[in-house]
Amino acid sequence: MDILIMDQGRIGPRIAEARKLAGLTQDGLAMLVPCSKSLVSQVERGSKSATPWFIAAVARALRIDVTDLTGQPYRGSTGHADRVHASIPAIRVALNYWDVPPELEAEPRSLNALRQDVRAVVALLDKIDYVELGKRLPGLIEELAFLLHDSVGAGRRTVAEMLLHVFVAAKSIAYRLGYVDLTSVAVDRATQAARETDDPALLAYVAEERSQVFFASAAYRAGLTFLDRAHRSFDALISESEPGLAVTGSMHLRSAILSARMHPRSSEAWEHLDLAREYAARIGRDTIHYGLSFGPSNVRIHEIAAAIELEDPDEALRRNEGFAPPRTLSPERSSHHYIDLARVQLMAGKADRALTSLKNADRISPQHTAYHPMARETVRGLLGAHARIPEPLRSLARRIQTTTA
Repeated sequence: MDILIMDQGRIGPRIAEARKLAGLTQDGLAMLVPCSKSLVSQVERGSKSATPWFIAAVARALRIDVTDLTGQPYRGSTGHADRVHASIPAIRVALNYWDVPPELEAEPRSLNALRQDVRAVVALLDKIDYVELGKRLPGLIEELAFLLHDSVGAGRRTVAEMLLHVFVAAKSIAYRLGYVDLTSVAVDRATQAARETDDPALLAYVAEERSQVFFASAAYRAGLTFLDRAHRSFDALISESEPGLAVTGSMHLRSAILSARMHPRSSEAWEHLDLAREYAARIGRDTIHYGLSFGPSNVRIHEIAAAIELEDPDEALRRNEGFAPPRTLSPERSSHHYIDLARVQLMAGKADRALTSLKNADRISPQHTAYHPMARETVRGLLGAHARIPEPLRSLARRIQTTTA
């Protein structure tokens, strides 16, 4: 086979290698997960795709990071292929400047110019243009950090809010590329900036963003506890405004997926989705506040995603009937939906439909698709499902391979 995408980030063989290093048999790992030995065997040899729940459970059992199993960050073999990672060292350095001002080579730009740059960063994050986003972030973080140390009162709160948004952007690029340590640093900086704003809606927004760290570390129970505390702290303060409703509803969507990843708490997933649906109904349309997509469409997407995480393909496909993400939805949300849909279609034996969904995800957001572990795992599953690989699948696999390796 001339497609090499199987070689980088193969989850099954990585699980087998990590298991053996831990001195465990397949039976031993199955007892720790817990799951059947058959599931361990099928995933290790590549006849069944690893789900996020299974990957997280194995990582916990073996006391290793999830990224040790997914193979992230997916690095390229040439400068062009690896350009998405080029900004990571500079972002890492820029995040050091919070309590110590950076030494700038020139005077910082005006507040209006910086505000326009922050808006551009938020737009790039929405489009998932990691390469261009990475070029802008380090310098922008340093300029704003410099101004923060030179500001007081309302001016300081304004700069802090702008910093919050660029820190969230740094968190997002680090998370999507698989830099878990950098994700935690960026979200800590965003939390510090939110406190400087004295705005409960922004504090709640950052709490929603911080919850993503618990996905990265597979700490689902801790994530639920954290979000429950956030609801108790902020709901009464922010739930009368539309941005507040969007943030609160988004926290319930996060809680739903965290609950679904913990299979014994599946009923809680649907309870959180019911609450999110109520908030979406109060807004009455799809919205974007603070970069968060929230509304009836995103709730529907999370209903489908929860059913997938609960390994109920029939329910997921039923909830997807007649639904397509509207064009007004953010590219990140739409592409993520199609990646999830491809997973469940492959699970249900609908390989052709799964390929169509992956192509939709790739069309909407090529970078998001190329660097998403579940997109890559589904591509591998589709390649294994065909004795003769159709050209559209071969083309997609090659494109992802070219982008990331």
